[in-house]
Amino acid sequence: MITEKIMHPFEPLTTGARALQLMTKGARLLQSALALTALATLAACSAGGAPTVVNQQATPGPTASSYTGPAAANADVQSFKINLWENIRVSSRCGGCHHEGGQSPMFARSDDVNLAYQAANPLVNFSAPEQSTLVLKVSGGHNCWVADPKACGDTMLTWIKAWVGGGSSSSTGVTLETPPSQTVGANKQFPADSSGFQTYVWTPILRQFCTNCHRSDAATPQQPYFASSDPTEAYAAAQPKIDLNTPANSRFVVRLRDEHHNCWTTPSGGAADCAGSSAAMLQAITDYANTISVTQVDPTLVLSKALSLKQGTVASGGNRYEANLVAKYEFKTGTGTIAYDTSGVNPSADLNFTGPVSWVGGWGINIATGGKAQASTASSKKLSDMITSTGEYTIEAWAAPNDVAQTGANIVSYSGSDTTRNASLIQDAMQYEGRTRSDKTDTDGKPGLMTNAATNPVQAALQHVVLTYDPVNGQKLYINGVFTGSVDNKGGSLGSWDNTFALVLGAETTGKRQWQGVLKFVAIHNRALTAAQVTQNFNAGVGERYFLLFDVAALTGVSQAYIMVTASQFDSYAYLFTNPTFISLDPQAAPANITLKGMRIGENGSELTAGQSYATLNTTLGGSAYNATSGQLLSSVGAVFASDKGVDSDMFFLSFDQIGSNMHAHTEPVGVVAAPTDVPRAPDVGVRTFAEYNTSLANVTGVSTTNTNVNTMYNGLQQSLPASYDITAFVASQQGAMAQLAGQYCSELTSSSSLRAAFFPGLNFGQNDAATYFGSSLSANRMLVITPLMNKAVGVNVNAQTAAKVQGEVDNLITALVTLNGNSSGRVTAITQAACSAVLGSGAVSLK
Repeated sequence: MITEKIMHPFEPLTTGARALQLMTKGARLLQSALALTALATLAACSAGGAPTVVNQQATPGPTASSYTGPAAANADVQSFKINLWENIRVSSRCGGCHHEGGQSPMFARSDDVNLAYQAANPLVNFSAPEQSTLVLKVSGGHNCWVADPKACGDTMLTWIKAWVGGGSSSSTGVTLETPPSQTVGANKQFPADSSGFQTYVWTPILRQFCTNCHRSDAATPQQPYFASSDPTEAYAAAQPKIDLNTPANSRFVVRLRDEHHNCWTTPSGGAADCAGSSAAMLQAITDYANTISVTQVDPTLVLSKALSLKQGTVASGGNRYEANLVAKYEFKTGTGTIAYDTSGVNPSADLNFTGPVSWVGGWGINIATGGKAQASTASSKKLSDMITSTGEYTIEAWAAPNDVAQTGANIVSYSGSDTTRNASLIQDAMQYEGRTRSDKTDTDGKPGLMTNAATNPVQAALQHVVLTYDPVNGQKLYINGVFTGSVDNKGGSLGSWDNTFALVLGAETTGKRQWQGVLKFVAIHNRALTAAQVTQNFNAGVGERYFLLFDVAALTGVSQAYIMVTASQFDSYAYLFTNPTFISLDPQAAPANITLKGMRIGENGSELTAGQSYATLNTTLGGSAYNATSGQLLSSVGAVFASDKGVDSDMFFLSFDQIGSNMHAHTEPVGVVAAPTDVPRAPDVGVRTFAEYNTSLANVTGVSTTNTNVNTMYNGLQQSLPASYDITAFVASQQGAMAQLAGQYCSELTSSSSLRAAFFPGLNFGQNDAATYFGSSLSANRMLVITPLMNKAVGVNVNAQTAAKVQGEVDNLITALVTLNGNSSGRVTAITQAACSAVLGSGAVSLK
């Protein structure tokens, strides 16, 4: 296949010092022409004799004898020596074969680093390090020292990039390659007639087992209404849940099989049978799909050529700043129970999975309840050694929380127990928290640094979260490349760090402080990244991404013309397309005045019914808007759509209303609109949600929501407080949680002399004889408690009858409490606190 190469427009090759560095190494590029010969020679290692053995890396890491040969001849040889040679010359890696007197090329020889340097040069592609012979060989399994060849390849690439570029960036750019030319194929499509759906899926299953929720007239209706009594409405709602081409991938099947949603019992009764339920659903969809013939692609459509995801150019991780890596996890393995550390820093702190930790598509892991990924204490020791030597660090993670209400949840932690840690990146509901053990904090890293709660920085979506620490500024937090403004100014010494702790993701070493969610990338650096470096790493992106080049040369009349889309697996069930760009791989091409209107995404032979973010495009390609290097960006929005046959089989294409002189009149499908159903009127009264109730209590009492005792109580109760306004969903446990939180606010109010004096003016909290002080019903002293509570919690101008009832109940409470024990010290404070708790925990504050 002929390869045309250009640099990807969003990831520039080099600037400034980097360019100068490459110029000083320019002579080595001539040697790269020898790489093919070297590859053939290198292959002799595994061409005969004993088969290649996959070696397990030693712990804490491989070592080699001290070097006693000639000194490095120049600075570049010294960089080769430090960054690559010292790592590969050990016997458990390349040094076991390619040593002095061993197999050629002898790039891992230990007698003379200068001769090793000369042998290694032809094996390295200095303009595209990922194409280096050394990387390709170990990625293919040649003498890989861990169980995953991809991890060996990534580690080798890290060492080479550190040599080539001094470690400042993990990529010099992305080379685009001409894709294969493939005509758009055909697949099965839903017919207009729903009779088959009714016969095989709707009547025997959906109407039988899903009517409690998925119909508009259910007691608790939940969309989509695929169990509607109207088969037309049900058919429209069910189509996105059915995969005609691969029934096993249908969302209906996955929901039962993998997520155990609403499984039904066997004919004989008993417990829900998810295996049997999913098998029945699969058989029903398969039977239905077998009645549908393959539909040929509409010949009137104006189409690009077709591509699968992995026929694109790998685009992940370009131009990251990684000069001071200590550990890095890219989660590329996809199988097994180990996530490999590909930082290239010995020893590798590989993570072992415990409990429910699973791989997700597009490079990542999902941590569920009871799961964690933990390195050994021996390999984790390098974190303490390397970070205490600089006094700085950065924890960097691409994370997607499964629950925005989880609190005290460790995303990344280097710790020893529930209450002892060196450093942790934590989720506290809608806030991120950093904790660092130093001479300014305790052994638990307290006080920690929290992001601003008012900005709700935690989202149930993939976010780039970075915690930095340096001895001057202390901790800082960044989200999606932007400084949050959160800094604690508690810099200090890290000399108290414990080197017997372990690195763990998703929980504490004990399994407590559970975090649930998806991690796509984690890195630890022994320097505090600057704001510019954090932004650089955010812009580099994460995960398994590809540049898909959809061939439109025949449609535009432009040589080697493509619509380039950045594509990735959004999750295990969907894809994400972003940044569609018109570009030609012919540097001499000069497109001009080419009309493009209405671009749509197609999958497996048919246009998608949803996710068409580019359907309204209307632009002109070429002219001053086009750049020969970067092309022409068509849109900055993304498009998410469902997987059909799976990442290895799905074929994508683009269709156009018009491109150049080629036109197709697109007709939008007519949607089915369900007839409105009368439902009971919602109550006029609602209940305050957890955040609103917490704020209301603070506003009434004057006690800040950041008060330590209040905040601890709130974080512990948040999931038990109301999450919606619906009063019909209000339960007793929520009332109990509200009462506890109200009690804590009232305790803080009455224990503060300044706050209670402002709230209860004239009330003598030092009076020991409460029985005499409060006297008979509705005495003047009682009103010093009741009136402020009525005015500030219940409100003024309240219906007289309602106000009288509340006042009477509070008075009755004071009477009862005085009777219990009215003459002991502190009883006035205790009775006032109880009255406060009763009013603040009532509907006077909780209802809205």
